[in-house]
Amino acid sequence: MDLGLKGKVAMVAGASRGLGYAVARALAAEGVIVSMSSREAGAIETAAGKIHAETDAEILATAADVRDARALGAWRDETLRRFGRLDLLFTNSGGPPAGKFADLDDGAWQSGFELLVLSVIRMARLAIPPMRKQGGGAILLATSSSVKEPIPNLTLSNVLRASVAALAKTLSAELAPDRIRVNHLIPGRIATDRVRELDEINAKKAGIPVEEQQKRAAAAVPLGRYGDPAEFGRAAAFLLSDAASYVTGATLQVDGGTIKSVL
Repeated sequence: MDLGLKGKVAMVAGASRGLGYAVARALAAEGVIVSMSSREAGAIETAAGKIHAETDAEILATAADVRDARALGAWRDETLRRFGRLDLLFTNSGGPPAGKFADLDDGAWQSGFELLVLSVIRMARLAIPPMRKQGGGAILLATSSSVKEPIPNLTLSNVLRASVAALAKTLSAELAPDRIRVNHLIPGRIATDRVRELDEINAKKAGIPVEEQQKRAAAAVPLGRYGDPAEFGRAAAFLLSDAASYVTGATLQVDGGTIKSVL
C-alpha cells in the first residue's frame, strides 16, 4: 500500500529515542522529510544521523524542550524556513514521575501539566496555521493506556493524559473544515526505556528481579509479549498518512489487546 507520505514534512517531538524515534524512523522510511526534536542536542543529532544513514531521508535535528514555548516556536520556525511547509505533527514527551496522589504536591502537578498537556497545546497551536494556509494536514497525539484504564502509582499520567485525549477529540471537530485531521494513539507495553524504568520501579516494590517483573507483565498481554517500537511507529505512520484520509477523531490502541474496555 502506498501511504502517500513521500515528500511531506513532519515535526516529531521527543524523537531521540523510544516511541518518538520509532515514529520518526517509520516516517523517514516512507519518504517523509522529518524535523525531529528532543531536549539534548547530542542525543537528537545522533538519532537523526542513524535515521538518515538507514533511510537516506532529509532530516532536521533540533534541541527543544517541549516545556519551553520559545524553543518550540524556534523549532517550528526553522522547520518552515528549511522546508517551506508543514504537513504532519506527532506530539510526544517523556512521562511524569510515578507516584500516588498523596505523594504529589502542587509543584508536581504543575510540572506534569506543562510536560504532558501544555506542551501538546503549544505544538498544536504552532502547527495549525501553516497547515491551514496550505489546505490541510494531520496531527497525531500520543498518550498512554492510562487514559482508558488508570495505572496504579501513575496518578499524574492517569489524570493529565486524559486531558490530551479530550483535546484530540475536540480539535478533530474544530479543524475538520480546514482539512486537518487529528487522531490519538495509545501505546501499550512497548519495549522502551520508559517502560523499562517502570518495570524497575515495580520490581523493586514487589521485591523481585526486573526480569521476573517483565515476564509477569508480558503474561498479562493477550499477545504474550511487549510490543516493538517499530510496530508503534508503523501505526503512527498510517494515521498520519493519506491512507487514513477519512480517519479523524479516532483513537488507536497499539497494546497487544491489553486494554479491556469495549470503547
